[in-house]
Amino acid sequence: MTSRWTLEGLMLLGLQWSALAHGQNTLAEQNQRLFLELQQVHGLTDAQLSKIRSIFAGSRVIGQGNPAITRHPMTPEQCRTRVQESGATYGNPTLERICGAKFMAPLYDPSHESPESSKACIDQFEFPDIPCEYPVVWVKAKEAAELCEAEGKRLCDAHEWEGACDGRLEAPDYPFELAKGVAPEVAIRNMRLAHNRQYAPSQRWSYGPTYQRGICATGSTKSADCNGGSWTQCGSNTYPAGSFPACHSPLNVYDLNGNAAEHMNLPITPDQMSSRGSKTLGYTEMKGSWFIFDTYRAHEDWCRWRAPFWHGTRVLASDSHANYHLGFRCCNTLTKSP
Repeated sequence: MTSRWTLEGLMLLGLQWSALAHGQNTLAEQNQRLFLELQQVHGLTDAQLSKIRSIFAGSRVIGQGNPAITRHPMTPEQCRTRVQESGATYGNPTLERICGAKFMAPLYDPSHESPESSKACIDQFEFPDIPCEYPVVWVKAKEAAELCEAEGKRLCDAHEWEGACDGRLEAPDYPFELAKGVAPEVAIRNMRLAHNRQYAPSQRWSYGPTYQRGICATGSTKSADCNGGSWTQCGSNTYPAGSFPACHSPLNVYDLNGNAAEHMNLPITPDQMSSRGSKTLGYTEMKGSWFIFDTYRAHEDWCRWRAPFWHGTRVLASDSHANYHLGFRCCNTLTKSP
């Protein structure tokens, strides 16, 4: 099955999709092409695709950026050529067998675990989790969780994303005792400060122990008139996912630094943990960095860094945050045979 989705196979499909996209300049037309890709690459059922269409239909802005002003620095065709010339390969039969899905990677600690012992997997690329396709942005945290669920996956917990980036999944690190008896925003601040103090001495990025320019999708630019977050003035000037083959973690997860920042779930009580089956989820956490970081490092972006409660809400709040450089990726929980 996986051999069908080698880079060569994606290049062939890319020619078909490029032909389909020719002359299609509206958001609706771009999304229609994306739906076809999702179904072909990930083998979604008609029912799954119908749910995804419904979620997109509920928003005026979900997609790969405002097509009127977005200026991507690289095309999907250029990405596929670049990846092929680098010698990188993204289709991996072993990972697909373990995770039960294309373009996912097992989450585990290599110091004492094997990939086969993993209890969860994470998308290797930002949604739509397709190599050399642009990430979906302008998506609320609630919509991200719903899109993951529509695919039979779930929004990752913060510690899962951090483990994927750092190269080892550790036990969940949420000092829940610091959240007792205080308002959620105070709880999140207390937990964040304790967490960041613990991990700051060992900080690393997905690709290594120091920040490097040019290794990830961080060399793009903001729209000239971008005023902070306007749909009409801020283009989503992202790269195709996987355009920088060296920008990956030891667990083979790509673009955790750069391209689009990512929604994740931050629990402040154990029953809000997605990894333990929660359907109510916790609070919003934005991970990673985005496409201009080589020239403007707006904040820290090492793997286990937890951000302030920017635009914070419950994940499933109808007014959860969305913007032009914010996307997501999904996790799944593995069910082992007895």
